[in-house]
Amino acid sequence: MRISPWVTSHVFRRTAATLLDEAKLTAREIADQLGHAKPSMTQDVYLGRGMASPRAAEALESLGSEGEGNSGGKSGM
Repeated sequence: MRISPWVTSHVFRRTAATLLDEAKLTAREIADQLGHAKPSMTQDVYLGRGMASPRAAEALESLGSEGEGNSGGKSGM
């Protein structure tokens, strides 16, 4: 069986980490599976950043809508 040069053990480990992350395992559980002492190493090397939180975007957007009608100047000063 011939395997492409880009397929390395790291690629397999990263794929496993991604699948476990998508299955909602904790970073500690994934680190244990990969044999890492520190979950931070697993997060930094094997897990992607993921999607930005929609809740954070909604919170920031609500801040902008609270100031609607404001001339943009400093109030109360």
